[in-house]
Amino acid sequence: MEWYTYIIVVAVGIVAGIINTMAAGGSLLTLPVLMALGLPPNMANGTNRIAIFLQNVVGVNRFHKEKVMDFPSGFKVGIPALMGAIAGAFIAVNLNDEVMKLAIAGVMILVFILMLLKPNRWINSHEAHPPIPYWVQVIVFFFVGIYGGFIQAGVGFFLLTSLVLGSGFELLKANALKIFVILLYTPLALIIFFLHGDVDIKLGLVLAVGNMIGALIGTKIAVKGGAVFIRYFVLVAILAAATKLILDALKVLWCT
Repeated sequence: MEWYTYIIVVAVGIVAGIINTMAAGGSLLTLPVLMALGLPPNMANGTNRIAIFLQNVVGVNRFHKEKVMDFPSGFKVGIPALMGAIAGAFIAVNLNDEVMKLAIAGVMILVFILMLLKPNRWINSHEAHPPIPYWVQVIVFFFVGIYGGFIQAGVGFFLLTSLVLGSGFELLKANALKIFVILLYTPLALIIFFLHGDVDIKLGLVLAVGNMIGALIGTKIAVKGGAVFIRYFVLVAILAAATKLILDALKVLWCT
C-alpha cells in the first residue's frame, strides 16, 4: 500500500473509535474501507476485530478510571454474550445479505423510536426501571452475542438497548458495559477468524491505532457529556447507520 493509505486507515479508525465508544456503528465505516483496500468481506470482518479488541481495551480502561465501569454486572451479561459470539463466529449465514441489512435497519429504527418516545428510560438511574428477570437477560444477550460473533457491525446498538431496557442501566453505564461485553467475546471470535485465514494482522494493527485514539477521545466526551449527550449521539448514529444499510440494500436489490 502507498504511505498515504495508512494515514487514511488511521483517520477512519479514529472516527470509528469515537463512534463505537460513544454509541455504535463505527464498523459500518471501517468494513467498506477495508474492502476497498482489497480485502474480501470475510477477511475485512476478521481484520476489523483486531481494531475492535484494542479499541475496547482502551475504552474499558478509561471508563474504569472514570469510575463508570461495573465489572460484576459486565460479567453477568457478558458471559451469555460470549457463548453466543462463539456460536455466531461458526455460523454460516445463508440469509440474503441485502435482506439482512434491511432487517437490521428495521430494528435500528425501532430502537430510534423507543429512544425518542421514552427518553427518561435511557437517562434515569437503575432504580427508575427495574430489570427483566435474569434468565430472560441470559437469552437476550446470548442472541445478541450470536449477532456480534458473525457480523459485529451495529452490535453496540443492540447491546445498548438490551442493557438499558432489559438490564435497567442508565445510558452512560450501559455504554461502558457495552464496551466491556464486546471486549469479552472479541478475542475468541478473532481467533476463529484467524484460524480460518480471515485476518490481515498488519492492516488490522494499523486500523487499531486509529480506533484506540478514537476510544480515548470518545470516553472523555462520553463521561463529560453524560447520559443525555450520549442519547443524542446514539440517535444520530442509529439514524445514519440505518439509512446507510437501507440505501446499500435497496441499491443492490434494484440492480438485480
